[in-house]
Amino acid sequence: MGFGDLKSAAGLRVLNDFLADRSYIEGYVPSQADIAVFEAIGAPPPADLFHALRWYNHIKSYEKQKASLPGVKKALGKYGPADVEDTTGAATDSKDDDDIDLFGSDDEEESEEAKKLREERLAQYESKKSKKPAVVAKSSILLDVKPWDDETDMAKLEECVRSIQADGLVWGSSKLVPVGYGIKKLQIQCVVEDDKVGTDMLEERITAFEDYVQSMDVAAFNKI
Repeated sequence: MGFGDLKSAAGLRVLNDFLADRSYIEGYVPSQADIAVFEAIGAPPPADLFHALRWYNHIKSYEKQKASLPGVKKALGKYGPADVEDTTGAATDSKDDDDIDLFGSDDEEESEEAKKLREERLAQYESKKSKKPAVVAKSSILLDVKPWDDETDMAKLEECVRSIQADGLVWGSSKLVPVGYGIKKLQIQCVVEDDKVGTDMLEERITAFEDYVQSMDVAAFNKI
């Protein structure tokens, strides 16, 4: 198990692919496994590796609480894809004469052979991952959009909301829900791709129609 060399671009790509359908290195909550990998990286992944960067920024927010996170920190080789070996740090281990030293050696020729083997294994792993369809994280959001008063043109308000277009945003069904004193709010469903559209962006865009919209709230938020 492992990610290859997390100090290299190839290793970070393995981590990015590994996190494409996961929120954490192990399980469903941040743990010492995340801290071990986070500390091994040492710097934010590049922006094009957005799964790894999303995870890195999230784990960074736990920096003050990292000692209290559950689990026991293990060697990096205990985490990651089963068919990739960890080579981060290039630590030296004693091997039998017939074994290849994947962690570095004083023998320059052997080190080159080990490097070639690592690159071949990483290439095989990335080729295998590229054949799998990417998992796109999506959420279903129910929004409550409130007008100023009972004289607000609700048809126009909904038209304004639906005019908001963005990559990863699909509007769904809607209805008017009475809130009292003759006032009705617009309740509208949408599906978003988590990496492209967030509730903050939706609120900013919707409340920009200030002639019609008093406020926007998230009534329900569910992962798909």
